[in-house]
Amino acid sequence: MLMYFLIFLIPAYFAYINIKMNTFIWILFGFIFSIIIGFRFEVGGDWAHYLKAFENIHFKNYYDILIDEDPGYYLLNLSMYDLGFGVFSVNFICAIIFMIGLMKLAKQEFNPWMVIAVAVPYTVMVVAMGYTRQAVALGFIMWAITYLKNNRMIWFFIFVFLAATFHKSAVLVIGLGIFANGGNKFTKIIAVSAIGVGLYSTFLASHAGDLVRNYVDAQMQSSGAFIRTFMNLIPAILLLVYRKRWKEFFNDFSFWFIIAILSIVSFAIVGLASTAVDRMALYLIPIQLVVFARLGILMSHKTSMKTVNIGIITYYSIVLFIWLNFATYAYLWLPYQNILFQGIF
Repeated sequence: MLMYFLIFLIPAYFAYINIKMNTFIWILFGFIFSIIIGFRFEVGGDWAHYLKAFENIHFKNYYDILIDEDPGYYLLNLSMYDLGFGVFSVNFICAIIFMIGLMKLAKQEFNPWMVIAVAVPYTVMVVAMGYTRQAVALGFIMWAITYLKNNRMIWFFIFVFLAATFHKSAVLVIGLGIFANGGNKFTKIIAVSAIGVGLYSTFLASHAGDLVRNYVDAQMQSSGAFIRTFMNLIPAILLLVYRKRWKEFFNDFSFWFIIAILSIVSFAIVGLASTAVDRMALYLIPIQLVVFARLGILMSHKTSMKTVNIGIITYYSIVLFIWLNFATYAYLWLPYQNILFQGIF
């Protein structure tokens, strides 16, 4: 467990003191995290699945992959295989993409280290080390949000498209483009609708029936879905409570308001098809990162920022402790192993 607590406590300490960002340390930190995620060995619930996918990739050609449901991920696998590299090269590249997205999102916030600290207990540990394809998709989505915030719609669409090539479910995020700041809303709706239809046809249409049968009709249940949607619910409520302060200090309320509403709805309907809701809720995780990074400012009229930071760090340290000790599948993450330094942690 030592590694997991280290990667949490270091950014948590930096977040508490709100240390000024140093570009070299920031890049080094991202690189180290990429190594920790990318070179993990037999860690994560889907480790065996991804290893098998890589071992069987030579049975496919590039044309087969281009018409696959997640062509980006399998194209990366085949490319690494043809170059003579192993599955760790795939995982490392995926980790880099995820970390770039996370750190780009964090860099825009008042307390970027808090974004990283909040991300560790679930976003990094569970998603990035467990669901490789969806982790890359989430990385691209976080990257896309940074463009959406600045109303750079074309780049937002490009990164959502890239996300969908790694996990088709990411196509559903395209609708958030409507809520970007500035610009003509009608034009945005037309553009988002057209691109959304194209992405749906490319990535989801041929699989829609299977998705409904597997996730809804069959009532697939995801262990822990209630807890994970609840974790998005808390910042969603905080955003609504401090909406006036949010509008006073930040200019992106409409976008995060929609994320908050979706988070509340996902929590309300999680019992209907927990696996489907759980998978979609992964793309709402950024609300945790952003709200808690800004909470010190939002509550500065009531208490000190350091007090708020202590509260957030305490909350997520409890989340980390509970998950490692009581989560149903935590044993798949324990002990932490890394191909570069086996036996150390």
